Amino acid sequence: MATAQLTTDRLAEKHRSTLDQALATIRTRAYWSPYPEHPKAYGADGSLDAAAGLAAHQSALNTRFELDQPGTDGWTGGEVSPYGPALGIEYPHADMDILLPAMRAGTGAWRDAGAETRALVCLEILARISARTHEFAHAVMHTSGQAFMMAFQAGGPHAQDRGLEAVTYAYVEQTRTPAGRAEWSKPQGKRDPLELSKEFTPVGRGIALMIGCNTFPTWNGYPGLFASLATGNPVLVKPHPRAVLPLALTVRVAREVLAETGFDPNLVALAVERPGEGIAKTLAVRPEIRIIDYTGSTAFGDWLETNARQAQVYTEKAGVNTVVIDSTDNYKGMLANLAFSLSLYSGQMCTTPQNLLIPREGITTDQGPRSYDEVVADLAAAVGGLLGDDARANGLLGALVNPDVKARLEAAAGLGEVALASREVVNPEYPDAVVRTPVIVKLDGSKPDAQAAYFSECFGPVSFAVSVDSTEDALELLRRTVREQGAMTVGAYTTSADTERAVEEVCLEESAQLSLNLTGGVYVNQTAAFSDFHGSGGNPAANAALCDGAFVSNRFRVVEVRRQA
Repeated sequence: MATAQLTTDRLAEKHRSTLDQALATIRTRAYWSPYPEHPKAYGADGSLDAAAGLAAHQSALNTRFELDQPGTDGWTGGEVSPYGPALGIEYPHADMDILLPAMRAGTGAWRDAGAETRALVCLEILARISARTHEFAHAVMHTSGQAFMMAFQAGGPHAQDRGLEAVTYAYVEQTRTPAGRAEWSKPQGKRDPLELSKEFTPVGRGIALMIGCNTFPTWNGYPGLFASLATGNPVLVKPHPRAVLPLALTVRVAREVLAETGFDPNLVALAVERPGEGIAKTLAVRPEIRIIDYTGSTAFGDWLETNARQAQVYTEKAGVNTVVIDSTDNYKGMLANLAFSLSLYSGQMCTTPQNLLIPREGITTDQGPRSYDEVVADLAAAVGGLLGDDARANGLLGALVNPDVKARLEAAAGLGEVALASREVVNPEYPDAVVRTPVIVKLDGSKPDAQAAYFSECFGPVSFAVSVDSTEDALELLRRTVREQGAMTVGAYTTSADTERAVEEVCLEESAQLSLNLTGGVYVNQTAAFSDFHGSGGNPAANAALCDGAFVSNRFRVVEVRRQA
């Protein structure tokens, strides 16, 4: 075990107030974040400003990423930025027969440290990541294709918020049972009472495998990573092969903090695969792996749920996000809100709306009635206006994360009448970036061939304006979509109290998160940690929510030791 440089008292002095505020906030569901969103907030108190963060990122390029973890048997890499440049970074490749036993060696001390110490160590890790947010932003940008500002916020403070949220829920669940000894005495009438002394200890399940995704490596990765670590489990981080750097940086910071606090740094380790190796599938069924967190395709998520039977598996998979458009008293605001939601990060978010269900007879608005064709044309004009300036378009769209997204975008134009054609946007700073505006395709919801197109996820900047016979038909289609395909988000616009209740009832029955009548600066595809739940765990899109008690409580067990008093 490493020699502690950061004592428990020092950790409490630095972070206990943050933990207390997080505990209060998950009860009130109010807005709060300890991590600044604005780039200019960094540069003091040891944090990296913009120039230092860029320099730190550039210094990592074309180097070997040293971690000093056991079992390294070679080096691997190959990341290429969606903006064009190759990163040129080589990462340690691990022999799992050596690394996994080494990861288990420090679990006893980590377990015995208790829930509070584990939480405070996790908060120190997050604080050090926060101080390097500018560096992480470049790492996220050049592995996910997010525009810099989105990479800075979603990959930085918003991801850190989600990590802290997971730590907070983990602390709550572990401390439901009293720590230390509890004295038990049962009266026996005239006889002496029965007396026992009992101790209750949260014990982690075992090694957790976190399988990272390409689009949001930190935002989607941190909840599982920190939930498992805070509940006493070692964590093996297996990044997506195209998005290694953000999670490799995370692992390095975690190992440094663990060593400085006197714990085994091998409690967190990195597993990077050689090209075509496919280690996620082999790791997932190893007996040492007892927890799995996964974000990605439905096919592999289903495979994990079926085959990794020795592990507790948490998955976020594909879904078909839907917006029901019945009526609005702010037509301009509705169009602007939807246009932004469809455009942000080129629709490469698991929460981006795909299907817009619109009655074929049209809708009522504050600007008079609008036919189906008019609504679609006006939405296309709103998207076109939002993205008409190339500089603004680049700032919103980022780059397409991989060739599969580009292929789906190009194929979508052949599925129906194109209301808004996608266009190429040139990024002057990164001419090799593939930047495309969204396509909107009109489909008749009553036709079977159209259903084949809109009834499955078409991940990327593709939306379908689906005509339906009535709002009632839209709600039935919404119900069937969520039940059979799943949805991470549902949106609806209506001025009718009855319709509002009806769409709410569908979402309650089918366990889908609903946003109603958004016309301002909050969008259906954005959620706030400590307040909003990401996914519900109650429909096929995901079997867990970020973050609630269920997301953390099954990562540990309470073991009881009874002694005769």
